[in-house]
Amino acid sequence: MSTPEVTDLPADRSAQLHRCTLCPRQCGADRYTAPGYCGTDATVTVAKVFLHPWEEPCLSGEHGSGTVFFTGCNLRCVYCQNYPISHQGVGKAITITRLSEIFLELQVNGAHNINMVTPTPYTLHIIQAINLARQRGLNIPIVYNTGGYERVETLRLLEGLVDVYLPDLKYCDSGLSARWSRAPDYFAYATAAIREMFRQVGEPSFDEQGLIRRGLMIRHLTLPGVLEDSQRVVDWVLDNLPHGVYLNLMSQYTPLGRAHEHPELAVRVPQEQYQALVDYALQRGLENGFVQETDSASPEYVPAFDLEGV
Repeated sequence: MSTPEVTDLPADRSAQLHRCTLCPRQCGADRYTAPGYCGTDATVTVAKVFLHPWEEPCLSGEHGSGTVFFTGCNLRCVYCQNYPISHQGVGKAITITRLSEIFLELQVNGAHNINMVTPTPYTLHIIQAINLARQRGLNIPIVYNTGGYERVETLRLLEGLVDVYLPDLKYCDSGLSARWSRAPDYFAYATAAIREMFRQVGEPSFDEQGLIRRGLMIRHLTLPGVLEDSQRVVDWVLDNLPHGVYLNLMSQYTPLGRAHEHPELAVRVPQEQYQALVDYALQRGLENGFVQETDSASPEYVPAFDLEGV
């Protein structure tokens, strides 16, 4: 069982973890006695903290994005690029106070932002940590880097604390999201979440160095053989959000995790498929976003989850 020293949440927040409904799974786990669907209990668990040089240029800048990789995930996609932390529990339990110190250490070391990866299971802890760190001088943007499978009710708890929302929009097709992420309702939840994120932070704004200070950027990782679904993602973004919102089209898919159990996922994305997606987005009128070189599809760009900085 988690100790009060580790969880360190106010009573009202602590009670929410006794029957957890933070994410769309709403698994109802008592995370003080057993992990939820996401694999996390009531403690904060972190696998790596470092200045990430390989994020979008407006995040990484010259010094790097101050990235905190949290352990666990409420999506747990079979092809996850971060499989050791999303599925296998690699990480170290820390206190909320220590998490706030990590944020401050990243700032001192030159991070352009605090980039929290798969933060959803720890939303309540993160709220506490941001408030503690801001009381001690944290003043760089807070980035919420998520798979997109979020509840609007949980996101509303973060209003005024998160500066940049960086969600994935992985799928439109419920069959794909069911097969590869066990989330047939992914698209409905993700699009509702993205609308809420936009309500909170609006279109991206940048400083004089081109670094993002506030706003919504959406990522889409195209997967092998599903060009049409990727095109539908482009359509939804362009049809439902202002064109100032960034849509970043990613080619970095690498068959990792349990991808080998699914023959259709055990291959790289053909260059022709990715180029066809980029061409489609431009033809549809995409004005803002980032694309990737196809050589980004390599395991060498996946960080080693070695407890650095924890």
